[in-house]
Amino acid sequence: MATVADVMTRNPRSMTPQDTLVDAAKVMDELNVGVVPVCDGDRLCGMVTDRDIVVRGLARDADPKACKLADVMSGHVRTARQDDDVDEVLTEMSNAQIRRMPVVDAQDRLVGILSIGDIAVKSPEDEEDVGLSLGDISSPAEPDRSGRPAHKQKG
Repeated sequence: MATVADVMTRNPRSMTPQDTLVDAAKVMDELNVGVVPVCDGDRLCGMVTDRDIVVRGLARDADPKACKLADVMSGHVRTARQDDDVDEVLTEMSNAQIRRMPVVDAQDRLVGILSIGDIAVKSPEDEEDVGLSLGDISSPAEPDRSGRPAHKQKG
């Protein structure tokens, strides 16, 4: 049984809730990633994605140099623990359609991040499960053609 600690990326770069959209975009560009954990001190408080920057920020006319990550990030984030079974976490990621999951310790301090790519590269025996999960995670979203205004997120 592989654990999350066996395959996760340790010590991921994080940002603060007070960093701006521009700051996050620059970090994502530098690291070639689409998501960055957001921490208050060393405790995980959210995740911000490139999609959050565009949909919750720019599409709502937020000033990317002034808008804070706290205003666009997802605050209630699913997490894993280092001793969790990789197969169970992969199932959870598949069910929730998420590609990356932060890994925290007992005090909710960020210690790593687990991605589908980490599992695929470091656990070749799980290749079939990863492929099936990626298919589930990547199922296309349906566009909202109702004509109703988009639901506004609380910031």
